[in-house]
Amino acid sequence: MITTCFKNRLEMLVFQPSKYYLFGSRLQHTLQKCKCRASLCHWTGSSYSPHPSSHKQSSRNLHLANSYFSCKTIKRSNLQVHNVLGDVHDPDAIRRLFNGLIRQDRASLARSITLVESTHPQKKKQAQLLLTMVLEYFRNSNDHHLKSSRTFRIGLSGPPGAGKSTFIEVFGKYLTQSGRRVAVLAVDPSSSTTGGSLLGDKTRMIELSRDMSAYIRPSPSTGTLGGVTRTTNEAILLCEGAGYDVILVETVGVGQSEFAVADMIDMFCLLIPPAGGDELQGIKKGIVEVADIVVVNKSDGDLLPAARRIKAEYTSALKFMRPRSKVWKPKVTQISSKEKQGIQELWEIMENFKIKTFTSGEFLRKREKQRKLWLWSHIRDNIMGKFERHPQVQDLVSELEELVTEGHITPGLASDFLLDRFIQDPVVEK
Repeated sequence: MITTCFKNRLEMLVFQPSKYYLFGSRLQHTLQKCKCRASLCHWTGSSYSPHPSSHKQSSRNLHLANSYFSCKTIKRSNLQVHNVLGDVHDPDAIRRLFNGLIRQDRASLARSITLVESTHPQKKKQAQLLLTMVLEYFRNSNDHHLKSSRTFRIGLSGPPGAGKSTFIEVFGKYLTQSGRRVAVLAVDPSSSTTGGSLLGDKTRMIELSRDMSAYIRPSPSTGTLGGVTRTTNEAILLCEGAGYDVILVETVGVGQSEFAVADMIDMFCLLIPPAGGDELQGIKKGIVEVADIVVVNKSDGDLLPAARRIKAEYTSALKFMRPRSKVWKPKVTQISSKEKQGIQELWEIMENFKIKTFTSGEFLRKREKQRKLWLWSHIRDNIMGKFERHPQVQDLVSELEELVTEGHITPGLASDFLLDRFIQDPVVEK
């Protein structure tokens, strides 16, 4: 058994007490063996105490302490990265692409995102090699875990016409003028008829697209539900590897139940227009329930009274919501992207959210949980793809569809039959 400190990537045996210092902070602590075979964090504020008064009190500190520093006891895996990855075509080309990415070359970032969006089996392997290199880069540099508050992922969602793109133009310029580097991942809906996508969000961000401290990448949803794309999570990782510290993910115009973006970002921001419904609409479960902040946009001119009213309605509605965080209660604020009002106050709220969640440990725990969620999401997507390409499924599906449409069998029976054939004779893709 080894103890892995996920904050500074140090590993030690559980029976070797040692002290570590958290770089960039006065916080100091000790690690020592615990009866429950877990790594014991003894918290002493800004002072260091090498000998806890009692093991009982230390165990209590382990389970009740602020988890700003996250430690776990794990079993050493027999799997190695190269065993999981397998053989990859032209790894030298991927190495050159990776070197350009970490040098903050915008063209390399664009090619990298294009690579991860590809569905070609060979390019998918290359994309995973590139992402593995980025993760290893984070591990070695300690930037991603030791200073994980350096990057801030913000999801922006809302109904069509809420002013998401216009808001990003103003908000992004405010951030770049404050010395931050901003990446915008804008998801555009794909046509259900032709499969094409306009990718027009960038046209509303004229000034931001000219800013060398900003990067805007529109991507088609390609039929993916939830307002995001299949590879948005991986594109976020690439943007962070290219040195962007604020990642804005703009979803397509969504409804009440489409909030997949909440599982890939640190803070979920819901933008609504002044005519966003009443208090009852806010109480309804769904997208409002997972919002960390509700922003009433277009709070100017003749819409200002309506904006004030809807702000009061949603403030009242959020009181009935069960809090998702122990340290943060969702806020409601109003802004005007047209008049550039309320932008600074909104960013101050967002920074306060980041500080509170990072200090409490929720920030890192949320990211760890999100990685597990997307692991299973990719498994579901890949299984469905393999099922559709299975030879026996392709041979039988047209006949079964005909039996279903003519009313001879139920859709459930047909699906069970196809799944049985798929499981009995799995085909490994070359």
